[in-house]
Amino acid sequence: MPSVPFHYVDLRAFCYATEDEKRVAGALRNFLPEEFEIERATSEGHHGDRIVVLSARVERADEMRHVLDRLSDLDTAQQLADELDERVDDNCSLFLRLDKQAAFGGDVRLGDGITVRAKVEAYPATKEKAVENAREALETFIAEK
Repeated sequence: MPSVPFHYVDLRAFCYATEDEKRVAGALRNFLPEEFEIERATSEGHHGDRIVVLSARVERADEMRHVLDRLSDLDTAQQLADELDERVDDNCSLFLRLDKQAAFGGDVRLGDGITVRAKVEAYPATKEKAVENAREALETFIAEK
């Protein structure tokens, strides 16, 4: 079982007034362990429309492995590993966006709708070390597929 060099993984999706909240939650659940709690916050758009923000923070190693395992199902997972220099910031956070519609259908694709932020463990806390650790973790999960 591979180690998980992340402190936590945050997932977030917006549910707009024209969308079914249960479907958006289902898309987010596609990446989460069973029965994982999704937090819900209500906001208002520029024109007064309702926006529900659905989010989850995964902090336990087994739960993060589940998220990483789902991310390794990306058709472009190797491309993602190759793009880590652009996807990891100076604060050692990895960012990517996933297709919300595809996720509702059980697929994993890069796109719009679900934001993923993972805090990468790096000692010393440098971008270079974070990229190295994230690449190693992703490639390990890809190799196991």
